[in-house]
Amino acid sequence: MNASEVLRIVDSLHREKNIEKEIVFVAIESALVSAARKHFGEEADIEFIIERDSGQIAGRCGQDELDYEEVIGRIGAQTAKQVIIQKVREAERDSQIDEFNEIINDLVTGTVHRNEGRVTTVTLGPIEAILPRSEQIPGESHQPNERVRALVTEVKAQGSRVKVVLSRTRPVFVQRLFESEIPEIADGVISINAISREPGYRSKVAVSSIDSKVDCVGACVGVRGNRIKMVIDELAGERIDIVRFDEDPMQMIPNALQPAEVDEVILCQMMGRAIVLVREDQLSLAIGKRGQNVRLASKLCTWDIEIMTQGELEQQIDRAVQGFCKLEGVDEDLANRLVGEGYLSYDDLSVIEPPDLMVMGDLTESQVDAIVEQADVLAVEAEAREAEEKRAKKAAAAVAAVEAKRVAAEQQLRAQAASASEEAAVDSTESTEPAKPTEGENSSE
Repeated sequence: MNASEVLRIVDSLHREKNIEKEIVFVAIESALVSAARKHFGEEADIEFIIERDSGQIAGRCGQDELDYEEVIGRIGAQTAKQVIIQKVREAERDSQIDEFNEIINDLVTGTVHRNEGRVTTVTLGPIEAILPRSEQIPGESHQPNERVRALVTEVKAQGSRVKVVLSRTRPVFVQRLFESEIPEIADGVISINAISREPGYRSKVAVSSIDSKVDCVGACVGVRGNRIKMVIDELAGERIDIVRFDEDPMQMIPNALQPAEVDEVILCQMMGRAIVLVREDQLSLAIGKRGQNVRLASKLCTWDIEIMTQGELEQQIDRAVQGFCKLEGVDEDLANRLVGEGYLSYDDLSVIEPPDLMVMGDLTESQVDAIVEQADVLAVEAEAREAEEKRAKKAAAAVAAVEAKRVAAEQQLRAQAASASEEAAVDSTESTEPAKPTEGENSSE
């Protein structure tokens, strides 16, 4: 291997494998050292240096100069080749890792290669990435050769290969889709301030605009919904609510609960809780199917949101005041203060910060400890009662369902019997009716 050949190898690997030239030079030097030690022994002090500009190779063993062509030989050359291949593979792997580390949380487009159990393999150029079932949108399936877009979430070395993990369920995936489909977001005119998501079902996206002339919600929706439709199609029909972001929680919380109409928002700062009052006809809409709307709104606003009507709030306040007054060391005035700060149950009171309670009630540390201890005990008892009530309701519902099936079966049997009786009566009537005379016959005959 002469100087020009060394430079040619280095340049070729640099261009074809996207490996830094310095890494290739170091790999060749390391390979020559390994090969020489086959001749001089593993403990020998051997060093090879390649001139980066000329490609000339200089070697030494201790203080003696080495001619690598005379020393290495055929066996050593094979060893050197193996070392170079290994080093190049490691460098190529590291280069790929660096490349994909730069695009973590960015969108990539690949081709589905195969499905194996709960993992879908996606080809990304020279890399085979994986899309785990847990990172796929519920209900969707990917077929071989199908084009798929996903988010790069993790990159790491796995032996001599690179492991890239993709996702289609992260909130950032929705954000990247918005950025790719809506120019105003890509340009920075519109910002995505927060996203909450339940993949495959519903997402809430809070947006704002730095330009008062640009309607951030309207721009995201597009004319007749053409822009948002592109995102929804990519998300397998997932519903998306676009809401206007506001730093004031008094305004942001009603925005997040859309399409429900909110009457009043009561913030309980110490609890991080927001009590939202709605009309009776808006209650189910505000909560959403299986609590989905209020749950997503809570994530979007970072407030623990509770939905109730004015009547429900009054009842809960009365129960809380009465319950707190039963605690030794808590008078009615302190009970009302606690309720005013959003503490509405023994469970809430059991997690109160002792210094806060000391200030509110002008209490000593020992008095606070006693109150919290009582609240802990009563909270456990209340939880047990609630669990028992749920079991009783579930059992009653099961009994009612069985009874309803029995009643329905009896009604069906009675209906079938009545129908059969009517058919029998009709048949009997038809058999007893006199035959009508045919044309030409004398009716008197």
